[in-house]
Amino acid sequence: MDAGHHHDAGLDQDLDAFQRCVAALFHDLAASASAGEGLLSLGWVRKLLDTFLVCQEEFRVVLFNHRAAVGRPPLDRMIADFFERAVKALDVCNAIRDGIEQLRQWRKQLEIVLVALADPRKQRRGALGEGQLRRARKALTDLTLLMLDEKDAAGSVLSHRNRSFGRSSGSSSRDPHHHRRSSGGHFRSLSWSVSRSWSAARQLQAIGNNLATPRGHEVVATGGLVVAVFTMSSVLLFVMWALVAAIPCQDRGLGIHFSIPRSYPWAAPILSLHERIVEESKKKERKNSSGLLKEIHQMEKCAHHLTELMDAIQFPMMEEKEAEVRQEVEELGRVCEFMDGGLDPLERQVREVFHRIVRSRTEGLDCLSRYLE
Repeated sequence: MDAGHHHDAGLDQDLDAFQRCVAALFHDLAASASAGEGLLSLGWVRKLLDTFLVCQEEFRVVLFNHRAAVGRPPLDRMIADFFERAVKALDVCNAIRDGIEQLRQWRKQLEIVLVALADPRKQRRGALGEGQLRRARKALTDLTLLMLDEKDAAGSVLSHRNRSFGRSSGSSSRDPHHHRRSSGGHFRSLSWSVSRSWSAARQLQAIGNNLATPRGHEVVATGGLVVAVFTMSSVLLFVMWALVAAIPCQDRGLGIHFSIPRSYPWAAPILSLHERIVEESKKKERKNSSGLLKEIHQMEKCAHHLTELMDAIQFPMMEEKEAEVRQEVEELGRVCEFMDGGLDPLERQVREVFHRIVRSRTEGLDCLSRYLE
């Protein structure tokens, strides 16, 4: 009896600590979205992934500390369901990785603009010439076409390049199960590839399917562990949803409803962030954007203003017009600096999320199999 009592007390403490940890992390994430880097900036998205990694590790520790309960029904089924959601999240990670590569391609077009409109006075006396403006205008046109064709590009060029993190295309083709895994429909690619018919919106729906608040008898039967599983499932869904909202990827869609009772300490910040991101997506200037990332919006705005300025320029150029062009080029340069410093670390974090999900799932399934033998 005493041993059972101490075990229950330890479980309660671990569950309470996990809930408070998740709540603190998301309160901090919500606060950082209102100050400093701002909501959906590269810095904020990286902080979002850090938050997920900490939550994932704390969840793993809870399950490990109470692994004897993991193999007992109904918890075994619930944990297996969670791991199925995690598998679906791997495809989202791959799609986001390709979206980051797309941002790099856009960044290359911006570099052409910056080089074309480099201040000639730093090298010799003189104003911007027609040739410089034509070259910059062409690069901006190419950038606009790339961004407009984002969905088609994601379904063709990028999908051929898509593969599991750390796995070469050659090794994928040698896998005897590769064809079966990649040809089983929208949700069965299991991170091996993202087909042309793959849909981020439908994948998010698949992750969120049947994600319901634990009922009273389930909480009692699992000693409360089912609450931890529901918490981590909700965190997984929100993080994948926010990534899809921010980064260009195939068939983006934000129509996911989060049904989370506000009695959970982490519910308020997650629901608040969800509402703010949805409101951002409804803004007139963001409705047709390929991604809600702050730097994408800045890029689009600078490119639009520069294009309008160059369309209105007549030669000989007035000094005022050249000053306006210079100002926009400086702003564009700042956007490029943010992207240069943020895209590589962001990709590394997405890669880490991918591998952490794989490792946690492997450990969890091993644990389940041992108790089911």
